[in-house]
Amino acid sequence: MKRKHARCVAAAAMVAAVALGTTACDHESGLDTSKPAASVPALPGVTTTTSTKPKAAAVDYTRLLLQAGDISATGDAYVDQPPTPNPDSRPGAEVLFVNEEQTKAVSILLVALDNPASGPSALAEAQASLQKAVTPGPPQPSIVGTGGTVVAGNSPDGKKSVSVLLFTEGSTLARIEFDGLPGQPAAADFVTNVGQKQAIALRVGLPTP
Repeated sequence: MKRKHARCVAAAAMVAAVALGTTACDHESGLDTSKPAASVPALPGVTTTTSTKPKAAAVDYTRLLLQAGDISATGDAYVDQPPTPNPDSRPGAEVLFVNEEQTKAVSILLVALDNPASGPSALAEAQASLQKAVTPGPPQPSIVGTGGTVVAGNSPDGKKSVSVLLFTEGSTLARIEFDGLPGQPAAADFVTNVGQKQAIALRVGLPTP
């Protein structure tokens, strides 16, 4: 228990050091909360047996997030903080991982979309807002998910390296940010590997439309 507590304290320290709060990631996806459809009022005196379509159960996105063991590489173990469900009251989840040396961090944000057709516009909005987190180089295509795109550079204050992977899987937008020391960006194969694992978790865990 003492070791676990120490790791949590270390994770909190890393958050302050790299200035990466998961809340900051929330505001960079560029998405609006979808509004539920209005219910149809019942008509008095009507006794027909027409049934309405049952409401789909809400998806628990915290169960679809990767865990620390999924991203830990040999010699570079990560510790995760408790995941946050529905950040900013939007359907989805987010989580932050910090390595034990407190030199790297990975944050994952999942945001539910209205439908898969919303993916391209959601990706465009998310990419347009990246300037808040990274001074980017040219966006590079990624094999991860649908519309996978990687943007790498430095934080606006130059205190850390930042790589961001954006993609959609079904009706979900995923944003994965990799932070490191200045001049030490996340390796491209590490970014792809983490992204593919998260895409698979979404593909397997999301309900069939």
